[in-house]
Amino acid sequence: MTQQFAERATNVAPAGARNADLSDMVRILEDQQRRKLDVIAPAAALRFREGNVHVEGVESLITEDGVSDVDGIYRPTAVADEGISDKLRIPLAYLRRMRADNVPLLDENVNAWLRQEPERKFMLRAFRGEAGPGMPPTEGVARALLSDSYKLMDNFDMLLAALDGVQQSGHPTRVTGCDLTDRRMYVRVESEAVAIQARALLRGYRSPFDGRSGDELPMISAGFVITNSEVGAGAYTITPRAVIQVCRNGLTMAQDVMRAVHLGGKQDEGVVSWSGHTQRKTLELITSKTADAVRTFLSRDYVEAKVREMEAAAGKPLTEPTKTIEHVTKTLSIATEAKDMILAHFIRGGQMTAGGVMQAVTSTAQTLTDADQAAALEVLALPALTAAATHG
Repeated sequence: MTQQFAERATNVAPAGARNADLSDMVRILEDQQRRKLDVIAPAAALRFREGNVHVEGVESLITEDGVSDVDGIYRPTAVADEGISDKLRIPLAYLRRMRADNVPLLDENVNAWLRQEPERKFMLRAFRGEAGPGMPPTEGVARALLSDSYKLMDNFDMLLAALDGVQQSGHPTRVTGCDLTDRRMYVRVESEAVAIQARALLRGYRSPFDGRSGDELPMISAGFVITNSEVGAGAYTITPRAVIQVCRNGLTMAQDVMRAVHLGGKQDEGVVSWSGHTQRKTLELITSKTADAVRTFLSRDYVEAKVREMEAAAGKPLTEPTKTIEHVTKTLSIATEAKDMILAHFIRGGQMTAGGVMQAVTSTAQTLTDADQAAALEVLALPALTAAATHG
């Protein structure tokens, strides 16, 4: 499987992965766990200088490894800028313009609003910079500015709890790919032991990647995708996801998602640390919910029912495919660049039906290098099927 990794120039943990295997994802998450820093700080302890977050006057972090200074310089990610925009009510487009064209004005705006409510508390999620021998620490990374009631449900803990739940469910599964971005973690799980024939759905379809025929391999496997965000970009979710074996297209059924939200009570000022009891109870609940979701989503009856629903719309022939795809992409607010790719995939797929539009959306999603964009596009595959079938 192709793997793509991204590392930051500031000597912090690797920030991203696309189509990584499980062992690589675990390695990255373990590295990130080691460098995480989560602080509840009043606005008075935060300042912007040269576009970076400066933390000043927060108590040092004491761990079994020693004392770590929390005060320091943290460079905001795009996600952190979104949080700053939201919490301080600075229009995001304006904040981005200031960061691109006038950083001193950005500093002035952010600091003015921080001074407005000096006692207001935020949670800052960050990666610490690392110090070389005899050298001061490098700047860290500000990952997110969140409410002080945000509940920490970290990717590494959630992944282990979810995999425990998968194991407890008793279903044979395998992790087929993992993505990690500044916003979210995605872990795709499949069970080829739960596979059904979908001849009507795949009739006349061929893989746009290697030309293999859906008529010769008309199988769909059961599966699901686990997602989590550490930075306020969404709940922990398990979403059913059928996989078309001939092309590896994923059909995500977002209407049946199981979710757990990141919302807790107000937290005290200082470095954030869960109690062992609180963490254990939360992860036990995630494991239990995951096991229940897996038993449902990896049921042959569930997959067959979903395939039958798709087949009812997928067989509708398209007399003017270009106009239909124009309608679908406009209705679903799909960008022009992606629309052109979907049309190309539709033509290569050879299935001149509403189902062919659905397949083109999912196969296009596979080719995107941005994992967040890929996941967002894949979720639109079933709405695209409905829009194409009803276009007329």
